[in-house]
This record gives sequence, structure tokens and C-alpha cells, in this order.
Amino acid sequence: MPATESPLRRLLTREVALLTVLLFVGFVLMPIAIWFVGQALFGAYGGHGFGDFFGTLSAKIRAGDRVAWFLVLSPYLAILCLRLMVWGWRRTAQQSS
Repeated sequence: MPATESPLRRLLTREVALLTVLLFVGFVLMPIAIWFVGQALFGAYGGHGFGDFFGTLSAKIRAGDRVAWFLVLSPYLAILCLRLMVWGWRRTAQQSS
């Protein structure tokens, strides 16, 4: 690896790492949290526990269900929206100065 890494390569590495971590959060941690909150608020899940819930969710993801994919990608999409808002605020602050 060269001593001076290109800025583009650094940016892509950081974005891929962020996407990987947030996909893990969306695919593993969010369904766990949703299941526990659902159990506390609405009572027992209609299936046979968390395994059945996760199996149903993963089947919908494999089938290409848009809602399931939105659930999995929502942590990354939320971070992208926040970064876009910060970029917009900085951009308008620079133009008004």
C-alpha cells in the first residue's frame, strides 16, 4: 500500500465500512429491537417467536419486498439524510458570508 493513499480511495473505504456497519444494524439489531418493542406494546407475535419473525423478514428481503428493504437500509438512509442536511446548512452559511 502506498504511503500516500488517494482521497477517493479513502472516501470509498470509509463509505463501504459505514454501509457495512449500518447494514448489520439494519439486518440484525433493528429486527431484534422491533420484535422486543412489538412484544412489549402489542403482545405475542403471531408466529413462533423471534426466529419465525426473523425468518419472515428475511424471506421478504429475499423476495425483494420494498418495505423490508427499506427497513434494512433505513439506518444508512437516515445517516445519508443527516449528512445531506449538514452539507446544505454549511453551503448556505458559506454563501451568506
